[in-house]
Amino acid sequence: MKNQSVSSNLDWISVIIYILLVVLGWLNIYSSSLSTTSEDATLFDISQIYGKQLMFIIFTIPLIFLVLAVDGKFYEKYSSIIFTIALLLLAGLFLFGKTIAGQRCWYAIGTFTIQPSEFAKAATALALAKYLSDVQVNLKDINRQIEVLIIIALPVFLILPQPDPGSALIYTIFIIVLYREGLPSWYIWVGFISIFLFVLTLTIEPEYVILLCFSIIAFIYVKSRKINRNIIASALILILATGFILSVNYVFENVFKQHHRDRFNILLGKEVDLKGIGYNTNQSEIAIGSGGWFGKGFLEGTQTKGGFVPEQHTDYIFTTVGEEWGFFGSLIVVALFVGLILRTIYLSERQKTKFSRVYGYCVAGILFIHFFVNVSMVLGIFPTIGVPLPFFSYGGSGLWGFTILLFIFLKMDANKVNEW
Repeated sequence: MKNQSVSSNLDWISVIIYILLVVLGWLNIYSSSLSTTSEDATLFDISQIYGKQLMFIIFTIPLIFLVLAVDGKFYEKYSSIIFTIALLLLAGLFLFGKTIAGQRCWYAIGTFTIQPSEFAKAATALALAKYLSDVQVNLKDINRQIEVLIIIALPVFLILPQPDPGSALIYTIFIIVLYREGLPSWYIWVGFISIFLFVLTLTIEPEYVILLCFSIIAFIYVKSRKINRNIIASALILILATGFILSVNYVFENVFKQHHRDRFNILLGKEVDLKGIGYNTNQSEIAIGSGGWFGKGFLEGTQTKGGFVPEQHTDYIFTTVGEEWGFFGSLIVVALFVGLILRTIYLSERQKTKFSRVYGYCVAGILFIHFFVNVSMVLGIFPTIGVPLPFFSYGGSGLWGFTILLFIFLKMDANKVNEW
């Protein structure tokens, strides 16, 4: 590998977008936490939310230098060990974890807490990239599909019982990455169709959904121009779809927790509980809607200053953007996220090794699903599920996890790992 300066080859477009997102995120955390701030507080007062976040940001500077100082080959060579450590840390929560708000997701060291699931995303991305690049993996082979899906499932099975469905949801994006590397497209279609049937069955009677499935399958069978139309395959698909549809209400009533059911019912318009479970989303929509085109101005948001949106500095931080910066300010933030995601995809495509390309796509996918789900949740078009907005939501673990995730890839690109 050529001897090259990391700083001269670092993708500064990505770095600048990252810095802008972190700075804008802190400004919104500062604004959203002012309602609980004492008059004597300073910017570096760690008893205040914005003071803690500022300290987290400061600590990311040596963290970035550490990530960039490590040789790029290290991340590939030791990816399996990193993944194993991440799994052990997740498993250790069941014995040594601290429970906060009903979730056993954190290790506590004095007053300091750290959430290992935020770092497990990067570890899983490295493990996937390593597996797919070590051997000539043919993802059309069912055995390879099972092996790679096990890699994704391991952290999910450790995260779900915490319970942390939001973090577990993030791992579904890896299916898109696998599709890029040759996974059959029917996995994607089955996923989307399952989600559609699930929501539709919660909206109308199961019998009508089954009838709709029968009509669609029959239409496709009759209109198919293939000579060898397989009636057995069509019947099997209908049986599987019917079984899934009939199981939806049971799963919804017996597997989902009450607050999950409430959130789905409110989203689907089956319940209106603006003072209970639907309060957060309703206040979020009011705050964003009140911002208009240009917003009320920095520190001038009445909903924000009044503390009407609970946990506004974490999962609902985008409401501060909408209220104080308005539509155009929100558009700028969205453009920055989209720009970083597209830039990561572009850098991934120019890689010459499979390891760095797969990892780059994992980075883009993780950033995308966090951004998409969080903003959709805040706008009331997705159930509240506890997915933070990268670089914006309060929390040291999240900020450091996303920083490590991104800068490992920028290190690979900067050191021309693709020129081994």
